[in-house]
Amino acid sequence: MNNNAFLKNESALFDIQELGDSRGALAVVESMKNIPFDVKRVFYIYGTAEGIRRGFHAHHKTRQVLISVSGNCKVHLDNTKRKKEVLLDHPTKALLLEPNDWHEMYDFSPDCVLLVLASELYQAEDYIRDYDQFIEVYGS
Repeated sequence: MNNNAFLKNESALFDIQELGDSRGALAVVESMKNIPFDVKRVFYIYGTAEGIRRGFHAHHKTRQVLISVSGNCKVHLDNTKRKKEVLLDHPTKALLLEPNDWHEMYDFSPDCVLLVLASELYQAEDYIRDYDQFIEVYGS
């Protein structure tokens, strides 16, 4: 876990501890332990057709953790100061996604299941879906 990134409000990759034995593996996520917020909403993306990109937004306040629990996908991050591509390809690799990162998910493998843990319940007004507006809010 990268606590420094959690404190700096920067999106960052971190590892989830894997437990297990000859019967198989187990990974645990817990609010306010290895997830740096109270989880209020859980959803997952799956069955994404080849060539489709998802996301295309940022948030005003919602923080998220993305975990590809099956398969893999890429995430494009843009916080106006840096652009970065992240590969999520193992169920113990997690991406802390801060509100100030415009994000797009793409290159989903056919078996990808992308789990998302969110700090807030869904509220349409929390979403910034226009890139120009995103630049106005976070581009200073």
